[in-house]
Amino acid sequence: MKFEDIEIEDIDFGAMLEESFRKEDKKSDLVEGIIVKINEEDNQAIIDIGRKNEAIMSLDQIRDEDGTLIFKEGDSITVVVTGVRNEKPTVSYELAEKRAALAEFIEEYDEEQEYVVEGEITKKNKGGYVVDVSGLEFFMPRTLSYVSAKVNPIGKKVKALIVKVEKDKGTVIVSRKELIEREKAETQEIVDKLLENKAVVLGTIKKITSYGMFVDVGGMDGLVHYSQISHKGPVNPSKYYKEGDEVNVIAIDYDKKKRHLSLSIKEANLDPWKDIDGTLREGDSVAVVVSNIEPYGAFVDLGEDLEAFLHVSEISWDKNVKHPKDYIEIGQKIDVEIIEIDKQQRRLRVSRKTLLPKPIDTFASANRVGDVVTGTVSSVTDFGAFVKIGTIEGLLHNQEVSWDKAESAKDNFKVGEEVEVKIIKIDKQNGKVSLSKKALEESPVAAFVKAHKNGDIVKGVVKDKKEFGVFISLENGVDALIRLEDLEPLKEKEIEKGQTIRAVISFIDAKNDRIRVSVKRLERQEEREALDKVNDEQDSSMTLGDVFKAQLNK
Repeated sequence: MKFEDIEIEDIDFGAMLEESFRKEDKKSDLVEGIIVKINEEDNQAIIDIGRKNEAIMSLDQIRDEDGTLIFKEGDSITVVVTGVRNEKPTVSYELAEKRAALAEFIEEYDEEQEYVVEGEITKKNKGGYVVDVSGLEFFMPRTLSYVSAKVNPIGKKVKALIVKVEKDKGTVIVSRKELIEREKAETQEIVDKLLENKAVVLGTIKKITSYGMFVDVGGMDGLVHYSQISHKGPVNPSKYYKEGDEVNVIAIDYDKKKRHLSLSIKEANLDPWKDIDGTLREGDSVAVVVSNIEPYGAFVDLGEDLEAFLHVSEISWDKNVKHPKDYIEIGQKIDVEIIEIDKQQRRLRVSRKTLLPKPIDTFASANRVGDVVTGTVSSVTDFGAFVKIGTIEGLLHNQEVSWDKAESAKDNFKVGEEVEVKIIKIDKQNGKVSLSKKALEESPVAAFVKAHKNGDIVKGVVKDKKEFGVFISLENGVDALIRLEDLEPLKEKEIEKGQTIRAVISFIDAKNDRIRVSVKRLERQEEREALDKVNDEQDSSMTLGDVFKAQLNK
């Protein structure tokens, strides 16, 4: 219920009090009587109160907690006449007891002392409410109740201040309004002081919720929202505090209508980002504690209310990190390097792997180009296969899988398969290792070179045509190139795939598997061979024309 919504009427509470008790005073009298008969069957006591007819009363009013009667026939008893039933007065011992207790309270009441009482609203009338305080009935006028007319207050527990005692009427008047307005004034005084001075005060955490913490400051509760706990940003308060902890806070706002006091812990502490340039620099190595782990990385605590982000890619040199928790755990102390300080965005990024030995360095110190090693296929792609050797992954490119250029990694390997390869390149700068499987076998060109040399005449079938020449396939699957300038006297446009061409070997590079042949050189070479034969011919009658004719006939 909002205090501002309460309706308060301006009525003379003295008149209301008279109205409240007028009818009761006419029919209720405090009298002395004698119990003349106790009827257990009817649960009634017959009492002589000195009137024409004897009075009746329920036995329940004179039983103790165990149900035993506390009076017997012939005992004197003080009662209050409450009404008439079938021409017989009805009386109440309980009401007499309350009257007696109230009279005793009034008699001992000290006007110099202030009394704050707590009770339950039990009755309601036009003038106000009856509040039962430990069996004593006090009157609370409506104007002093701070109770909305829209609300049924019966059964409501209230605190109130005794504002008037009328001994002649036997009534005690209480005010809830006086107490509430006094508390509001005290609260406002506390709030004004907190907001005006902006001083750091010590508070005690009373309750922790998912959205923040309620903190008691000088008898008043304020809320520290989870976004006002740390300079790190919104945090889960239960991870940092527990109920009963004392914390320094500053008041930052007060909603008078809702009576909400907003507090801040982070504003009560120095902002580490203001002097971040003087405490941290990119490249610094710091010790941190892992505070939270997510699939995409981890958050680490640097102390001094600073938190940094450790991306999953910065946890290890292993490129196949599936989840950070496989490498680190919450609460673990680790060393990291500052790799980014964004003061404007208040963001810190760190790396763990930069402080760890690079796998490529470890690998290079233990292996050399030309070494034969065994690894496990970790993945197969369109361009080759990655082979894991210790802590690194080397690339076995398709062109290094087999001497047969038509074959690829997908044709030969499966993930998890062990494979023997040769190291053909170690690039420490870029952290790359190149591997070859075909290097473990003799190349077709190397085998070809053993049986052939420059100047040998060979035959090949046209395999492919390019802008720079024609490729022909020789024996054992060896390819050779005829450059355009070496095609003469053949015409490029007349050459077709599958056509057989005779040529002479003009260049062999076994190391790089390259062979070039020349038709043009073949023609010159055959001319020289023909001339040599003429010179050696014993038959002097044969002319040079005859020799050329014989060669052409061949």
